[in-house]
Amino acid sequence: MSDTMLVDQVTRALAEHCDAATMREVEARRFPRQAWDALAPMGLRLALVPEDQGGAGLGLETAAELFMALGHHGAPVPLAEDMVAAMLFAASGLEVPEDGVLTFAAAGGTVPWGAFATRVATVHGRRLHILAGGIANGRASISGEPRDVIEHATTLAEVTLPESFGDGSARSLTALIRAAQIAGALGAILALAVDYANTRVQFGRPIGRFQAIQQQLAEFAEESACASVAARSAARAADKRGLAGAAFEIGCAKIIAGEAAGKCAAIAHQVFAAIGITEDHSLHHFTRRLWSWREEGGTERFWAQRIGAEAQARGGAALWPDITARDEGIAP
Repeated sequence: MSDTMLVDQVTRALAEHCDAATMREVEARRFPRQAWDALAPMGLRLALVPEDQGGAGLGLETAAELFMALGHHGAPVPLAEDMVAAMLFAASGLEVPEDGVLTFAAAGGTVPWGAFATRVATVHGRRLHILAGGIANGRASISGEPRDVIEHATTLAEVTLPESFGDGSARSLTALIRAAQIAGALGAILALAVDYANTRVQFGRPIGRFQAIQQQLAEFAEESACASVAARSAARAADKRGLAGAAFEIGCAKIIAGEAAGKCAAIAHQVFAAIGITEDHSLHHFTRRLWSWREEGGTERFWAQRIGAEAQARGGAALWPDITARDEGIAP
């Protein structure tokens, strides 16, 4: 199966089994079993595992397309976390579990979907700890997604990740996932906003015919496109140079996605007005996820400070050569 066919297959499954009701189910701390069971038989857990270890050997660039598809439907299942956790298992030479739910997090941080995971991969620097049997304390993000603190867990394994992952691999992987999910969610929100603007009549005509609304939606479309391009570029860089070598592109993608999340959520709620925050409408499920995801994997401020500090350390004369070398796929 080609990468494009796989993305199309996942997109169709998400469209069929995931909707606003699924997101409400997650926010009520019920595992979305129907959606998970529809995706599990596709073998996506092993998508990022090398072929010589029994996986599909796909790259993060293809995975980013899957993450965007997840974001387009509100990421109602822990598929991204499961795939990346399996990749961490394999990269460390560990056998990937066949059943249950996998997830990962930076050591000491909250664990996405921790309450439902049978194995949790926690990363501290390049040290990978595999945990099981912990007690989840029931925390959630602003979007209502499970973000647990695991206590009293049993350590099943402790290994070291390859050098290409770098010391901040958990943050970088989370940033890449969230940037792609934000990009996917922006596409879904834009489609909702355009449809609403073309059907909501005010002063005798659809509000989408008013220049002010058109200008807002055009800005939304621009921000959405930039976020998608940045996420794809970051994933491609990670495939070429590893996570440590692609920190610049990943940070840029997270900054662009985070800024877009703020601007576009504001525009969407202006277009929809009060109806967008009602319980029955799907908009607030998406925008609350945007606000949550922009905080995970490093905020815009965190990545901007890091990129700026590295640029200052290398000196102004190196800035343009560094950027153009990266564009050619050469690490500075």
